[in-house]
Formats: sequence, C-alpha cells, structure tokens
Amino acid sequence: MITITDKAKSKIDHLMHDSEMGSDYFLRVSVKGGGCSGLSYNLDFDNEAQKGDQFFEDRGIKIALDMKSFLYLAGTELDFTDGLNGKGFAFNNPNASRSCGCGESFSV
Repeated sequence: MITITDKAKSKIDHLMHDSEMGSDYFLRVSVKGGGCSGLSYNLDFDNEAQKGDQFFEDRGIKIALDMKSFLYLAGTELDFTDGLNGKGFAFNNPNASRSCGCGESFSV
C-alpha cells in the first residue's frame, strides 16, 4: 500500500481539477528501470485498469500499481515539497537501500 501526505493529496487534487479529470481517473504509480541508482519512480493519471493492477485508496485518492511496482513500493509514502531545495513529489520508500541525490531513482 502507498500512503499520501496532506500536501501530496492537495497537489494531486489541484492537478486533477485543473486538467478537468473525472472521477474515473486515478493515480498510477510505477517503477521503471533507469536513473542513476537503477530504478526510477513514475507518476501519471490514468482511467483504464491494466491486467494485474493492485488498487489502493488513501485520503480519497485512488492509486493503481502494477504487480512489479507493488513489490518495490509497498509501504511507501508519497509527499509533495515546495521548498527552496526543489519542488515536486517525493517518495519516502522504506524498501530503498540507496537513493540518488535528487531522489528520483533508487535501488533495493
């Protein structure tokens, strides 16, 4: 399961509203090969379930993960930062043994 902070929920709601997405859309979170640490995070909005998707809901946000990504992201918290050190979504992943400096890639 992935949890979402209040700041991340607020930003997701804002993005969905600005893009005029209906209630059939959800947040798709996945892991792809690449990045300086070997694996990178990917966020997108989707409205079509894929075979093998795992669905969760936190703070009213519906989240889909494919099975491979679920194995890497179980227990992860999605946050949003808008501070001086950068702006964007941040993953607090307890499964990551190493992360790159920018926080966009990790390894296990």
